[in-house]
Amino acid sequence: MSTIKLAIGSIFIGFAVLGLKTLAYWMTGSVALLSDALESTVNVATAFAALIAIRVAAKPADADHPYGHHKAEFFSAVLEGVMIILAALLILREAFQGFMTPAALDAPVEGLLVNLGATVINGLWAWVLISNGRKHKSPALVADGKHLVTDVLTSIGVAVGVLLAVATGWWILDPILASLVAVNILWSGWKIVRESLSGLMDEAVSETMMNRIHEVIASEANGAMEAHDLRTRHAGSAIFIDFHLVVPGETTVFEAHEICDRIEKALKETLEVTHIAIHVEPEHKAKESGALILDL
Repeated sequence: MSTIKLAIGSIFIGFAVLGLKTLAYWMTGSVALLSDALESTVNVATAFAALIAIRVAAKPADADHPYGHHKAEFFSAVLEGVMIILAALLILREAFQGFMTPAALDAPVEGLLVNLGATVINGLWAWVLISNGRKHKSPALVADGKHLVTDVLTSIGVAVGVLLAVATGWWILDPILASLVAVNILWSGWKIVRESLSGLMDEAVSETMMNRIHEVIASEANGAMEAHDLRTRHAGSAIFIDFHLVVPGETTVFEAHEICDRIEKALKETLEVTHIAIHVEPEHKAKESGALILDL
């Protein structure tokens, strides 16, 4: 399934879950269920944001954006993290009001069953988004899926609070459990923002991928002497690599170009690297340390 279709699906799922949770609150009057519904409004907003970001990121490079629009997805992921934090603050506000004026709940069992249906839908869709987001290397879809996971955790915590309140008659448990879940949501939102900012800051690829890049270069650079000043960064689904390749002084331009083409082809096929820039240098540019020594 394409990222665009998944993003559109998130919008419809978000509206369906929001409707069910709002119904659950209306049936019970539970502050915790109201808080759960409030978070679902964020799901709808972030689903729209993810769709816009994915559509922008998919646009080809142009004169104003010669390296493409890949980072648009990171902006969406940051927005989702901020929206999660906002939802947590709204939940804390509602929980405080419920703490000040605790009240008995109406039809708690029926309301919980409706809320359970919404939770199951969210859980299944979160799995779809995260698995497909990782497959398509889409930060926006992964962030949207992780957001739904926090929503599932919220719903579970809310259900526990409502059940305990009903069983004990301590209605104050309803807002207390909602507050605890809100704190967990705050932490989840911060993690999403932190991970997304690393992409906006041109963070290098993982150590595992860097080792694979070294292996590919070493195996495909026959005829070159060394590679140095290797740099990497990732932007959404795109991976950028650039490095200097030292060749013997007698190497012709054609031969050097053939070596570069061979390395580029292997990197793109093996690691699905999007953009590669290789600067060819003569042998007197070789470095004594910190370079990948190649076999001639």
